[in-house]
Amino acid sequence: MKRMLIALLLAAAAVPAAARERVPAADSRITFVGRTLVSETGAVSFDWSAVTARIAFTGGYLALEAGDTGKDYFNVWIDREPSAEPDKVVVIDRDTTVVLFRQKERKPQPHRIVIQKRTEAEQGRVTFRAFEVEGTFLQADGLRDRFIEFVGDSYTCGYGSENSVREDPFRPADENPSKTYADILGRYFGADVLHISHSGQGIDRNYDDAGRGWHMPQRYLQTFDLAKEPAWGFEGKKPDITVIYLGTNDFSTNRQPAFSAFKEGYIRLLKAVKAHYGDAHPILCVAPMHSPDHHDYIRRVVESCGLPNVFYAGLPAQVHDNEADLGASWHPNYSGHLKKAYSLIPVVSTITGWPMESKPVE
Repeated sequence: MKRMLIALLLAAAAVPAAARERVPAADSRITFVGRTLVSETGAVSFDWSAVTARIAFTGGYLALEAGDTGKDYFNVWIDREPSAEPDKVVVIDRDTTVVLFRQKERKPQPHRIVIQKRTEAEQGRVTFRAFEVEGTFLQADGLRDRFIEFVGDSYTCGYGSENSVREDPFRPADENPSKTYADILGRYFGADVLHISHSGQGIDRNYDDAGRGWHMPQRYLQTFDLAKEPAWGFEGKKPDITVIYLGTNDFSTNRQPAFSAFKEGYIRLLKAVKAHYGDAHPILCVAPMHSPDHHDYIRRVVESCGLPNVFYAGLPAQVHDNEADLGASWHPNYSGHLKKAYSLIPVVSTITGWPMESKPVE
């Protein structure tokens, strides 16, 4: 019996421990979608909502070394394409190591992980420093052929989208861009999506006049939402279409800007998009559903801007129900965002030439 025990111990000792591989977050095998800044050490920092990383590897373990200036929530999908519901949600609120995937495997198997920032910049700037696996890193899926850029406010961030009680206050845990019209459109068309969005922001006037002089036309040019420098270089893959969904906050608290000021700010944003993507680049300007004034202002801007390939779509007041389709702080919940997406799918299809297909919108 003693000899058998010794033999078993020697056999166990002969089995090598699973090899670990650690790489900086900027490793070429890892794909990021969104505006990021890479440091000399290979760390990747970002603060915009919905920035996404794709990681592929073999083995039963994946960990992320990261830090955050605040407290951010992240969606994680395991071995499948992203959907409205993640497989898990993780939190990063300090310098920490987060285990994204762990399971026992007799033989290392290939896996894919997608991680997406749920919360917007006001909750924190995150830095992904390194990933570590028990196994080997593989080349993750690259950027998709189709690419949509969204410029918006709290609706595009997914403010309150996880909640279904409109009177409830906002909680960061209830913010989820994967349940917005933007990500729903991306999933329908099989496109990557880029969110340039910040709650409370407008074209010429932010909610209740907060941050006067610093609005989405200015933020659009930035690498980080909350920092004016460095400027974004507009390098890499160019989107196929830019969708601008702004205006609600310009008309907030029973006030509105003069049309001349609104037009000047909106055309500044349109010209910034055109300057970096070219005159042929299509821009869809979506008018919110809240009042006819929104529609009138944006329609007049599109008609008078003098720029080619700029389109208008106005969402009617009945696009979603103001009770069942609202989440926290009277913002659209997932059901409300689905209805917005349904309304915009044919418009995006016509502008881009991407066909509409008979498949679920989710």
